[in-house]
Amino acid sequence: MSRPTPAGEEDTVTAAIEVDGATVRYGDVLALDDVHLSVAPGRVCGLLGMNGSGKSTLFKAVLGLVTTDHGRVRVLGMKSAAARRKGLVGYVPQSEQVDWAFPVRVRDVVMMGRYGHMGRRRRPRPADREAVEHALARTDLTLLADRQIGALSGGQRKRAFVARAIAQDADVLLLDEPFAGVDKRSEATITALLLELRRAGHTLLVSTHDLAQVPVLCDEAVLLQNRVIAHGPPEKVLEPDVLLEAFGIHPNEEGTWTR
Repeated sequence: MSRPTPAGEEDTVTAAIEVDGATVRYGDVLALDDVHLSVAPGRVCGLLGMNGSGKSTLFKAVLGLVTTDHGRVRVLGMKSAAARRKGLVGYVPQSEQVDWAFPVRVRDVVMMGRYGHMGRRRRPRPADREAVEHALARTDLTLLADRQIGALSGGQRKRAFVARAIAQDADVLLLDEPFAGVDKRSEATITALLLELRRAGHTLLVSTHDLAQVPVLCDEAVLLQNRVIAHGPPEKVLEPDVLLEAFGIHPNEEGTWTR
């Protein structure tokens, strides 16, 4: 895991996520337009934007799953695809991206996070099993470990993939809508876990439509509309004029947002 530079050594710290002028096109569709973003180690950055704003493409670029037409993306100072192969970056997907009918147990899903630590034959060692049990306990899923993943509730499923990321022990974690469709218990559990991961030095990029959750969880936020509209402290990014530019919404008297 990336740690702060000791006193007396070089003051500059390599960014956990560095996006430098990234442009991505899908045919005639401009998904990312000259995106610049730097997230320091040990920070939680909220990724905000409407559907179609390029959030998923940015995730893919950080994971090394798409090639930029212009610009570059680095994770912990290395090419994003190399960081992914080394297991330094983990991903918690949206529920819509998962085949819940696949006959796999919760424990098996969490064990997938350990694949990068195993040999070519993918045989779990005692350290792998210990990491999985620890991750299951932290996400309150121990009693559900042998249940088929599709038999879980929405919140439990999301916690299972957070557990997979914890077992992986990646320095950088990308979470795609971790609070979508979850119950209050799972929301509280996931929030507490993410804050624990930040305290342990992990860097988190969290895509969310839950704007009320951003000041609670995030050190900073970036508002994306195929380009970066705003990046900074949550209270600045969530200012009415900024939200109006991106979403066409404004805060109401209850502190939530309406169009």
